[in-house]
Amino acid sequence: MKNSMPYLSVIIPAYNEEKRISRTLDAIYRYLSAQPFTWEMLIVLDGPTDNTLHVVQTFAAKKKGVRWINRRENRGKGYSVREGMLAARGDVRLFTDADNSTDIAHFDQMKPLLEQGNDVIIASRDSKDVAGARQAVSQPALKRFLGNAGNLLIQLLVVPGIWDTRCGFKAFTAPAAGRIFAVTQMNGWSIDDEALALARRFHYKIQIIAADWIDAEGTHVSRLDYLKNVWEAVKIRWNLLMGVYDQPAIPVKREA
Repeated sequence: MKNSMPYLSVIIPAYNEEKRISRTLDAIYRYLSAQPFTWEMLIVLDGPTDNTLHVVQTFAAKKKGVRWINRRENRGKGYSVREGMLAARGDVRLFTDADNSTDIAHFDQMKPLLEQGNDVIIASRDSKDVAGARQAVSQPALKRFLGNAGNLLIQLLVVPGIWDTRCGFKAFTAPAAGRIFAVTQMNGWSIDDEALALARRFHYKIQIIAADWIDAEGTHVSRLDYLKNVWEAVKIRWNLLMGVYDQPAIPVKREA
């Protein structure tokens, strides 16, 4: 692409995703290739121990607009999202999960809202957030229960009024991404909650679109992660109260 500063950056954090990521990358590439705007794909490898790097290299071969960060150390989804957001070049920076649970075509709903001057657009699987949101293929009952219970606590402590903070499909303008992700602290799944809490703290305009979401097999989220999320919600609340996010930003270290 001729423009070195693309309109849209799509950031895909990936750990051990050799079995699923090809389908996701193909779908995103097909969608972007059909768009009139400039774009880039940025895959952030979170220290995979399987064949994910080779799959990404094979996919990216001879494709313009596709690049990756090969971090050898596993640091977590939050670290990878932060790294990708700060390394991206786009005017708009969207992160999406490697399992393709939220189809990239959902960006069609986001683009008009961005053009109206909103700073952060998130997808939600909960109809209490926006009409039409749904889980086309839902999670198992226990996982839904743990997620709903955790969300109530997240609303109480961190992001009141948003019923689905964890859908892995969120877009930020470049200024919002730069300010928010320069100071995020969470390296795990709670990055979604923290980013939204900071968007509110910094007075960015947030809008929500309806997700038609499909639960993909092979998730890396464990039951222990739900307990960890409770602790991280407390930490985010503490950081907000203590002004941690108002301190000078510490940039993400990148490997050579």
